[in-house]
Amino acid sequence: MPTGRKIEARLSIEDTDLFVNIVGKDETNLKLLEKHFNCKTIARGTELIIRGEEEQVDPVHAILLDILDVAKNRGWVDSEEISSAINVLVAEHDSSMAEILYDSIPVPLKRRIIRPKTPGQKRYIRAIKENTLTFCIGPAGTGKTYLAMAMAVCALARGDVNRLVLVRPALEAGEKLGFLPGDLAEKISPFLRPLYDALNDMMGFDRIQRAVERGSIEMLPLAYMRGRTLNDAFIIMDEAQNSTAEQMKMFLTRLGFNSKSVVTGDITQVDLPSGKPSGLIVVQSFLKKIDGVSFVYLGEEDVVRHWLVQKIVAAYEEWETNKRRKAEAPQTSD
Repeated sequence: MPTGRKIEARLSIEDTDLFVNIVGKDETNLKLLEKHFNCKTIARGTELIIRGEEEQVDPVHAILLDILDVAKNRGWVDSEEISSAINVLVAEHDSSMAEILYDSIPVPLKRRIIRPKTPGQKRYIRAIKENTLTFCIGPAGTGKTYLAMAMAVCALARGDVNRLVLVRPALEAGEKLGFLPGDLAEKISPFLRPLYDALNDMMGFDRIQRAVERGSIEMLPLAYMRGRTLNDAFIIMDEAQNSTAEQMKMFLTRLGFNSKSVVTGDITQVDLPSGKPSGLIVVQSFLKKIDGVSFVYLGEEDVVRHWLVQKIVAAYEEWETNKRRKAEAPQTSD
C-alpha cells in the first residue's frame, strides 16, 4: 500500500550528450516516466531531480541508474532507445531497464530498435555482445542472419568497427560458381542476395551502395576469403553448414584485431557432396571450451516467421528423428 511519503532523489550526469539522450527531445523521456510512474521529474543543468511518493520515485531512480550503467558499459545509449525501453518496461513488469536496453539493438541509420522476440534470440544477442566469435545453429526463420546483421550495422554506425564483411559459401543444391553465367558480381549475386536483403532492410539501397564503393561493406563468397586478415571488422558467415571443415578453418583464421565474427547455419540442411563433412558440424566437437567462443542453439520455438513455418520445422524435426531411430535400430533376421 502506498505510504504517501514524499521524497526527492537526485542524479548528476556530467556527460552532456548522455544527459540529453536520457532526457529526450523536448524532455519526451522524462514525460514518459512522469506519466507511467506518477512522479515529477526536473532537468536542471546536468542534474535530474525526481519528486513524488516513495513508491514512484524509487523505481524511476532505479531506471535512471540502469540507463547510466548500460551507457557506461557499452559507451553510449540512444534517446529513442530509452523511450522505447520505458514502454516495454511498463508492459513487462518482470524485466529491468538494464535487461531491456542490453537486449535491444538500435539501428540508427533507419531510426529503429530491433529486439529479440524469444528467449533463444535473447541468448543469441547477448552471446554476440559478450564474445569475439559466436556460432548460431538453428532452423529457418529463427532470426540467425537478421539479428547478426542488425548487430553488425549497429557496430558500424557506432564506429566500433570500420567495415562489415558478409560471407556465404557459393553452394546451392549442387550447383557450382562456374556453372552460372556472367562476371564475378553476377555469379555471386544469387548466393549473397539473402544477406543483401537483410542489409537493405536496415540501411537502404543508397547507403549500401555508397558503403560498398568506400569499401566499408564487402559481400563475397567464402572461397575469396583465403589470404585475408580482417582487422576492425564485423564478419558474418551465413549458411555455414555448407562450408567444408577446411573452409571453416580458413574462415575462422581470418579474424584480426578488434574484430568480431558470427557464424550462422542450419545443420539439418547441408548441401555438400556426400562424404564431405560440414565445417559447422565439425567445430562443435572442439571449439566449445575456448574462451571468447560461444555456441547458441535455436529451435522451432524461436521461429518468428509465419506460424506455418514453425509447424513445418517441427514436422521435419519429428520426421528426421524417426528416420534416425529406424536407422539406429538393431536389424533382426527372420
